[in-house]
Amino acid sequence: MMRRDSGRRDASRRRFLQRSALGAAALGLTGCDRLSQSEQVAGTLNLAQRLNLRVQRFLAGERGLAPEYPASMIDPVFRPNGSIDPQAARYRELAANGFADWRLTLDGLVETPLSLSLDEIRALPARTQITRHDCVEGWSAIGQWTGPVLGDLLARAGVKSQARYVVFHCMDQLNGKDFYYESLDLVEARHPQTILAHSLNGAPLPTANGAPLRLRAERQLGYKMAKYLSGITLVTDFDDLGGGKGGYWEDRGYTWYAGI
Repeated sequence: MMRRDSGRRDASRRRFLQRSALGAAALGLTGCDRLSQSEQVAGTLNLAQRLNLRVQRFLAGERGLAPEYPASMIDPVFRPNGSIDPQAARYRELAANGFADWRLTLDGLVETPLSLSLDEIRALPARTQITRHDCVEGWSAIGQWTGPVLGDLLARAGVKSQARYVVFHCMDQLNGKDFYYESLDLVEARHPQTILAHSLNGAPLPTANGAPLRLRAERQLGYKMAKYLSGITLVTDFDDLGGGKGGYWEDRGYTWYAGI
C-alpha cells in the first residue's frame, strides 16, 4: 500500500512540475514579456524541466512504456492541431503527386546517411500501437499508429559518438515564415514506442494529421510529435537551429522536455 501511494505521489509531482513549467512558459506567450524574460522565472522553468526529466526517467526507466489501449477506445476522428493543410510550395508540389517524389533524409552525425522514399518506409518492419495523444492545450485523443521504430533507423544509419540529439525537420510553416522543427534526446529517440508513423487507424496518414510521415513519441506532449516530416538530423547541440532552444515552440517559451 505504501508503495502504491508513493507512486501516486511521484506521478502527481511529475504532473505538477510539467504543468508549472508549461504554465509559466505560457505567460510569456500571452504577453507577459517582462516576466518571461526574468532570470528568476527562467531559472525556475529550467529547474522544473530538469526535475521532470529526472523524475520520469527514474520512475519509468529509459525503456518504460506509455499506456496502450484496446481498439474499442480508438476515437473515430483523431483531432488535428497546429498546421492541418500546409501551404508551403514544396509541400503542395509533393502532395499533388501523392508524395511519389518525397524522400526522408537521415543525416548529420551518422556513419551512413539515409534517403528513403515513402514506399521504402512503408515496406520496413513496423510497430502498431494504440496510444493517447495529450495536448498542452488540455485535450486528448486515442489513435492507432503504424510505422517503423525510429531506433531501428538510427541503428541502420550508425549514430556517431558526438551525437546527443535527434532533430526533426518539417514542411509546414505555422506563421508563414518559420518551418516547424522539433528534437528529442537519444534516450527518447531510441525508445521502442518512438516511431515514424505513416498510418493512422489502419489507413494512410491524412493531411491534417501529418501526411506523409509524422513522429510519435508516446511519452511526450503533443507539440513534440512533429508532422509533415522531411528530414532527421543528428546533432551535438541546437546552437545553429532556429532560436537555439530545440524546437519551434521551445523558441517561443515552451519547455524543451515535455515528458508525461
